[in-house]
Amino acid sequence: MELFVLLASFILFLVLGASVASAMIVSAVLSLLVNGLPMTIMAERVLSGINSYTLLAVPFFIFAAVIMNRGGLTDRLLEVARCFVGHFRGGTAQVDVLASIFFAGMSGSATADAASQGRILIPHMKKEGYDASFAAGVNSASATIGAIIPPSITMVIYGSVTNISVGALFLAGIIPGLLVGLALMAMVTFLSARRGYPRQPYMPWKDRWRPIWTAFPALLAPVIILGGIFTGATTPTEAGVIACVYGLLLGFFVYRELKVKDIMPLLAETVEATAVPVYIIGAGSVFGFALTMSGFGFMVQDMMTGLVEGPTAFLLVVIIIFMLVGLFVEGTAAMLIFVPVFMPLVQQFGIDQLQFAIIVIITLLIGTITPPVGLQLFIAADIAKLSVFKVDIWPFVAIMLVVVLAIVFLPGLVTWLPGVIM
Repeated sequence: MELFVLLASFILFLVLGASVASAMIVSAVLSLLVNGLPMTIMAERVLSGINSYTLLAVPFFIFAAVIMNRGGLTDRLLEVARCFVGHFRGGTAQVDVLASIFFAGMSGSATADAASQGRILIPHMKKEGYDASFAAGVNSASATIGAIIPPSITMVIYGSVTNISVGALFLAGIIPGLLVGLALMAMVTFLSARRGYPRQPYMPWKDRWRPIWTAFPALLAPVIILGGIFTGATTPTEAGVIACVYGLLLGFFVYRELKVKDIMPLLAETVEATAVPVYIIGAGSVFGFALTMSGFGFMVQDMMTGLVEGPTAFLLVVIIIFMLVGLFVEGTAAMLIFVPVFMPLVQQFGIDQLQFAIIVIITLLIGTITPPVGLQLFIAADIAKLSVFKVDIWPFVAIMLVVVLAIVFLPGLVTWLPGVIM
C-alpha cells in the first residue's frame, strides 16, 4: 500500500506539472503519513542528505564556472579551440566540442558549458549556414563533457551518495570524457560532410601562438585544480575554492574583465544555480527513505536477479532503465532514487564500482539532452529559438551510447587510470 501511494502520487504530480523535487517531497510525505511516521523524519532526512562536506564542492565549482564565463576565460578558450580544429569540416561545431573539453577541466558544470558556449557559437553557426537544429544539437551534446571530464559536479554528488572517493571518480572520468569528445567530433565530421557545412580557413602555426599565449593562464586552471586533487594536496572541496580564487585573479588582474561591482551579481547567480541541485538532493533523501520503508529496493533487486544472469546483462538493463528514466526525470533525481537501489546488485555481480558509476553518469547525461525534459537541450534550443523536439540530437545520442557500450565491454577504459595513479 505504501509503495503504491508513493509511486502513484509521484507520477501524478509529475503529470500535473510539478517539478521532480517537489513531486518527490509531496509523495514522500503522503507515504510517511500512510506509514504513521512523524513528519519530523522529513526534516531530519532533508538535513542529513545535504549535510555533507563533500557537497560543499558543488557551490564552489558553480561559482568558478560563473566567474570563468564572466571573466573572459571562455572567450579565450574558444579562440584556442578555433586554432586547432576550426579548419576541420564543420569547423565551428568542432570548436564547440573541443572548447567543451577545455572548459570541462575548470567548471564541472554541463549547464554552464551549454549556456556560455551556446550564446556565442550557436548564432555563429547559424550565420555560417549551419541548420539551427544541428547547432543546438552539437552544443547540448558537447556540454555533457563538462560533467564527465573532472572536475565534475555530478561526480561530487555521486560520491556523496555512495561514499566512493571523488578523486577516484575524477580519474575514472578522464578517458571516457575524452572518448565522448572524440566520438562527437567524428559525428560532426560525418554530418558536416554529408550536409556541406563549411570549414574555416587554415590558420598557420605562426598565427596560433598569440591566442594560445593569451589563453595560457586559463589553460593552466585544470592543471592547478586537478593537480591538487590527484596529488592529494587538496580535497575536491578545497580544489573548488582554489578554482574560484584562481578565476577571480584571472578575471580581475590578467584579463581585467571583472570589476568589484560584478561580485554581488556573480554570487547571486551562484546561489540561484546551487539551490536547484541542493533542493533535489534534499528531496531525493526523503524520497529514498520512503522507498526504503516501502520495500522498493528489495522488490527491484529480486526482479533484477530473476531477469539477468551476469554482470554484462545487468549493466545493459541498467542502461535501458536510466535511458527511459532520463526521458522524464532530472538526472540528479534519478541518481538519488536508483543508484542506492542498484548498489547491492553491483556488489553481488562483482562489477567495479567506478565502471558502474561512469556508465550511470554518462547515461544520465544523455538524458539531459533528450526531450522532453533535458536541461542542456532546453538551453540550446532556447538560444537557437527552436522547439526541443526539433533539435537534431539523436545522432549525438547514438554515438554517446556507443561510448557507454564500450565501457560495458572494456572496463579498463574506466579502471586503468585510477589503478595506475591511486
